[in-house]
Amino acid sequence: MANHKATKKDMRQAAKRRERNRYYGKTTRNAIRDLKNITDKKGAQDGLSNVESMIDKLAKRGIIHKNKAANLKSKLAKRVNIMA
Repeated sequence: MANHKATKKDMRQAAKRRERNRYYGKTTRNAIRDLKNITDKKGAQDGLSNVESMIDKLAKRGIIHKNKAANLKSKLAKRVNIMA
């Protein structure tokens, strides 16, 4: 357990950041799951831009690596493009 005042504050800040990062990550994963379940191409294309934006924000915040973000976006775009 922390003894110094600054260390206690750092622990509080880290806990806050961790909760926020978990929220953004989980929300994005749910959005990706919902996008994968869409069957019509028009709806999927609309949803793709929103999900790509969410993924970019995760990478910008450092929650996921930028290459992972690129891979996710690539796979999703490929999936949407092959829809009939």
